[in-house]
Amino acid sequence: MNYTPAHEVALNKFRACSLEDMARCSGYSIEGNALFIEFLGHNFKVDYPRGNFVPVHAVDGELPLATQVLILHYITSLTEPLEVGKLISYKEFPGGAIYIKPFTGRAIDPMVRIFGANPDRLLEVATSLGGQSNGLGDVGVTIKVFPRIPVTLILWRADDEFPASGNILFDASAPAILPTEDYAVLASLVVFSLKRIRESVS
Repeated sequence: MNYTPAHEVALNKFRACSLEDMARCSGYSIEGNALFIEFLGHNFKVDYPRGNFVPVHAVDGELPLATQVLILHYITSLTEPLEVGKLISYKEFPGGAIYIKPFTGRAIDPMVRIFGANPDRLLEVATSLGGQSNGLGDVGVTIKVFPRIPVTLILWRADDEFPASGNILFDASAPAILPTEDYAVLASLVVFSLKRIRESVS
């Protein structure tokens, strides 16, 4: 998929916002003339107004364009909804019911394939990203992927009757921050980041 047009639109919006407003609404801090971004274990500075993502450490590498677009969407949202503590599924987002099958295929099914045989491993791996047990399902963990967007992953173990299963939920405030389609990208990034961490320590 060609993300270049979406990246240009996101950069234009970034340049139209003030650095102070983006910092206040996103929860990220200003360092020099840049926003300091921590995202799924990697640290970047997004310089203003160019919008270049500069890795803080060599190991942080380069971010794919799709990930840059997602982060730019978040920091330019300029909304400050408070977490309400109520969890909703993807199909409860505006238009989410139409796209629940692709969302499941991109995020939930891979999570179950990767961790379903050993759900406890999900919690072990997620702690490296600041994840915390939430007591849901057989194994549940919540990761604050963005300062204002926690993502909740839940797994149920296989038994004699049913195979392993899972779900990915969001705080009910989430639809006010990003468009529905961004959450499919976000959930997929979370799952495959956890997969990479699992493979690197196994």
